[in-house]
Amino acid sequence: MIGQLRSVVIDCPDPRALAGFYAELLGLPLVEESSDGDEWVVLGGPPGHQPRIAFQRARGLRAPAWPDPERPQQFHLDVTVDEIEAAEKAALALGARRLPGEGDGFRVYADPVGHPFCLCWD
Repeated sequence: MIGQLRSVVIDCPDPRALAGFYAELLGLPLVEESSDGDEWVVLGGPPGHQPRIAFQRARGLRAPAWPDPERPQQFHLDVTVDEIEAAEKAALALGARRLPGEGDGFRVYADPVGHPFCLCWD
């Protein structure tokens, strides 16, 4: 092993707003932010404690457009849930939107900025 994953970093136009969405979706606390909170926000635990998700300002971000290959998803998170219908209702209430695509044990959504993520269940 060369190193350990510190954080997954997501580009977005408003780090504080998108961090708020994921804090509610995943139940992760705010642990770090830039002095003004407008450039960098981190959820999770201290470095070395997983999971950590960071959000950084990206001016002029061209959001993915699932499933358009001209604007690919770039990355996505898989979120395990106990009951898909309740989880979907809660995610949509936070500002997620349903995207085309689902399979055996997952459904595809977009966060408020347009990044795809999946709600997964057994």
